[in-house]
Amino acid sequence: MLPRSDNERICRVGAGTPMGEVFRRYWLPVCVSTQIARPDSDPLRVSLLGERLVAFRDTDGKVGVLQELCPHRGASLAIGRVEECGIRCLYHGWKFAVDGTLLDTPNNRDENFKKRVKATAYPVQEEGGLVWAYLGPADKVPAFTRYAFMDAADDHRVILRINTKANYLQLLEGGFDSSHVGILHSNVARPGWMENAVQRSTDETNPAALAVDDNAPTLDPENTDFGFYYAAFRQAGDGSGTINVRIVPFIMPSTRIIPAPSLDFTVFETPADDESTNTFIVIHGKAPVDRAKMIALMGLDDPRYWSESDCDFKATWADRFGQDRARMRENWTGFSGVEQEDAIIALSMGPMFDRSKEHLVPADRAVVRVRQRLLEATRALEKGQDPVGVGVDVADVGAPDVNVAQDTNWRAVVPHHGIPTGKGQTVRELLKLAS
Repeated sequence: MLPRSDNERICRVGAGTPMGEVFRRYWLPVCVSTQIARPDSDPLRVSLLGERLVAFRDTDGKVGVLQELCPHRGASLAIGRVEECGIRCLYHGWKFAVDGTLLDTPNNRDENFKKRVKATAYPVQEEGGLVWAYLGPADKVPAFTRYAFMDAADDHRVILRINTKANYLQLLEGGFDSSHVGILHSNVARPGWMENAVQRSTDETNPAALAVDDNAPTLDPENTDFGFYYAAFRQAGDGSGTINVRIVPFIMPSTRIIPAPSLDFTVFETPADDESTNTFIVIHGKAPVDRAKMIALMGLDDPRYWSESDCDFKATWADRFGQDRARMRENWTGFSGVEQEDAIIALSMGPMFDRSKEHLVPADRAVVRVRQRLLEATRALEKGQDPVGVGVDVADVGAPDVNVAQDTNWRAVVPHHGIPTGKGQTVRELLKLAS
């Protein structure tokens, strides 16, 4: 269980909250570049950490992220005109550049006034098909974090955005719960589960394709300079005596990389506010990625649940999230697709789950480590220190899913990122301790 005081500390992300101040020290994804694809295209209204923002692309192709409300009389810039290298408020025509500079005030002829007023604008980067912003102190802007998918060709990368009405931690913790994969996602993770004749999925693009039918893996987390890795061990089951190890990195403050045989899924759980999350899933590999196939695999091809026009996940309790109970005779959940199932589970917990009521088991070790790292970050910031992972380049960090000999130290399989050389036990020793 997690004390209510700690639950509040890491769930609430508004300005001035401990976790909100931590998130503001990192570069965070704001939107997909295609949402403001063309110069002078429609502005995009965005929520991030409880802040109301507007993102737009000016005539020269530069992207701006500003506070949504015009500093004149508070009208929304998200319904404004994007033209002539700026965004113009409809109310009185005040126009602002991407850096917040006041360019024009049709109802005020005083040229000096424009030098004294500026819209709140945030540092922006556009990389890897995403628009990123930094909302923290101006004197603490970190180096921009690079991920492997940023070097992928455009047709080798697919980006999906899903807006879910649940606290970010509910979605984030699901990503560090290896034991749920073969249960919640039984139909794609363990084909044949119904007949007790489980076979590994042959879909090379499936992130839920477990190498082995073992739903109680042994977990071993290890802290790093970006957050931590955790390794999940399962008996390989092929007679070789090897052990399958599936390694997932937690990249502060809310990112994970999930392996599939031919692809990596980099997932950002970005808080819109305390009770809403913008999930960005970046899928990339060494060959072109089929966007339609990925949308179907995620269970987002059903318009009752999601559409690209607004990216909102639409399921509610009004119809039990659209669950097909009759279908559960051959389908574990009565739902379809990995992201559909994950989002519905998070929604079913309510807007913000009270973790003081839970009962954890050894399979939750990585979930516990997520909470520890987040709480450590809030306390470091309160001491005037940088939270872990700020400015760390993670372009070399991946998520291996491999079979290893039992005398292997799994840490040798991944870039160390601050793990002391030789630290840790072999797979054989870890499994003996866990037994």
